[in-house]
Amino acid sequence: MAEEIQKLAHLIESLAQDKKAGALVVLEVGKVSPIADYFVITTGANKAQVHAIADQVMAGAKEAGYPLLHREGYAEALWVLLDYGSVVMHIFQPAERDFYNLERLWSHAPRAGMTNVEFEREN
Repeated sequence: MAEEIQKLAHLIESLAQDKKAGALVVLEVGKVSPIADYFVITTGANKAQVHAIADQVMAGAKEAGYPLLHREGYAEALWVLLDYGSVVMHIFQPAERDFYNLERLWSHAPRAGMTNVEFEREN
């Protein structure tokens, strides 16, 4: 089961990369909380890119046999949440990512994933 969950997290990460998702981070939140096993966090530059990333992930995960349990925020596309149960994806526009700063909130969770690109704030 754990291997299948990790496979889903890597699939979501890869699908997001296909759409040039920015500042991609995978956190292994399951090590510090029962809320999920992984958070995949990324940024889209604008509404169109946020939609493109979300659409790519939803289509690719569905094709691979992973059902989407819940989707939030798609219409506004400021912060889209895709819930696959053990893996939850957060796709932000830059201002919302900076404001909510999930990496800081979950800083005690180990980083996982293929890229582990640090989110850099624009000052």
